[in-house]
Amino acid sequence: MVDSTLVKIVVGCFAVFLFVKNIISVIQRRRFARAHGCKPPVSLQQSERIIGYGIFKAMAADMKARTLLPTSARLHRELGNTFSLVLLSQEAISTIEPENIKAVLATQFHDFGIGKRHRGMGALLGHGIFTSDGAHWERSRALVRPSFARAQVADLETFESHIQHLIAKIPRDGSTIDLQPLFYQLTLDSATEFLLGESVDVLRSPVGSEQQLFGEAFDFAQTELNLRLRLGPFVLLYRNKKFDTACVRVHNFIDQFVAKALEFRRECQGGGGSNDEKHKGKYIFMNELALATDDPIQIRSEILNILLAGRDTTAGLLSNTFHVLARRPDVWAKLKQEVDQLEGKRPDYETLRSMRYLKHVLNESLRLYPSVPQNIRFANKDTTLPVGGGPDGRNPIFIAKGQIIAYNLYSMHRRKDIYGEDADEYKPERWENLRPGWGYLPFNGGPRICVGQQFALTEAGYTLVRFVQEFERIENRDPKPWLENLHLTLGSGNGVHSSLFPRS
Repeated sequence: MVDSTLVKIVVGCFAVFLFVKNIISVIQRRRFARAHGCKPPVSLQQSERIIGYGIFKAMAADMKARTLLPTSARLHRELGNTFSLVLLSQEAISTIEPENIKAVLATQFHDFGIGKRHRGMGALLGHGIFTSDGAHWERSRALVRPSFARAQVADLETFESHIQHLIAKIPRDGSTIDLQPLFYQLTLDSATEFLLGESVDVLRSPVGSEQQLFGEAFDFAQTELNLRLRLGPFVLLYRNKKFDTACVRVHNFIDQFVAKALEFRRECQGGGGSNDEKHKGKYIFMNELALATDDPIQIRSEILNILLAGRDTTAGLLSNTFHVLARRPDVWAKLKQEVDQLEGKRPDYETLRSMRYLKHVLNESLRLYPSVPQNIRFANKDTTLPVGGGPDGRNPIFIAKGQIIAYNLYSMHRRKDIYGEDADEYKPERWENLRPGWGYLPFNGGPRICVGQQFALTEAGYTLVRFVQEFERIENRDPKPWLENLHLTLGSGNGVHSSLFPRS
């Protein structure tokens, strides 16, 4: 009897404590918001704002129909550049304001983090540069960044062989082919050669080979990551045996190369080769990592993080660009005019950088089809965003600790007040004088800006030039409009079905 009464008293006291603590927190936050001139943003109309299941269900339907990004753009046109919503019991702000995104990524960088991204992505990627925050992320970036120095990015010799393997698979008689899977194979081949020291060579590997099965497992596993991230804390209840099996296959394949890299480390440290000798011959990203750390799990994690980002972003950029080129002979003709000035010579790194129209084409593709079209951050503490509050959207917004900030580059890159009334049109010429600042973020911004952006642009630019040198024209063989293929990165939902005709 006494024990039961004591338990009731303890439980009652704890409930009162939580209630008082919550009241104090509410008062403190209201004072904070008032002191900073904050006003609430426009709210998305939802049937209920406790769980937000309705919007989750609508988003799932849009993803199935491959129209999530256009729907997001429509909502921002209707509600404004910043609005609030509740998604799976989490309060969120969706914004396409450059000033807000600049605050999140740069000027208030330490106020925001990636949250528990590892919870959704860690099963495949481990703790690496894209799945970590704080001190762990700083260590990852310090390990990875030196490997994207100009000397490595500018080496196009090995990439040329992979381009030739791709070109060899394209029919010469004008038959229809889907270029998108070839671009993903191309970038997997080139990325693994740069990262592992040898290419998986899926462009030439037979069906059922270890390399081909690795490619399939990696493709499937990374397509699951977007769903796992959207599930938030509920991912702990989600099980997919095929995903688990794919992760094991990917890890086992990469671990073979990790073992070689650690052996290289032992040789360098044990007298089998001086540290200077490692720079002779081909540059191998994984060997450089092994010289910095002997942790095999960290090496594997960093490799997979870079492989996912470097491979898929470039392949998506190429796919979306060729989707446009097949429908825009005028853009192909202008590109061909610039490429023909090379007189058939292969471009080097400096030549690619000097090709203005090529750069404009890539910029325009990344504007309308950004490789990572949407992203999120979580507030590390009570803070603010500069604009978006109040009836006119000019006041700051109070952001509570733990709140989600979603920024949508697909929608921001289509803002007519930034890009003009023709913002929905593909127009490379707009980049002759355009300087949109934080209104254009194809590779993110601030301290977490993509370390491999020059690597991706160089590969994509080189591929475009070599295709234009090889083929007289490209023709569309798909009457359907563009749809998204959205996972972590953005591709073309219908592929790139086209015909290419060789130069005479």
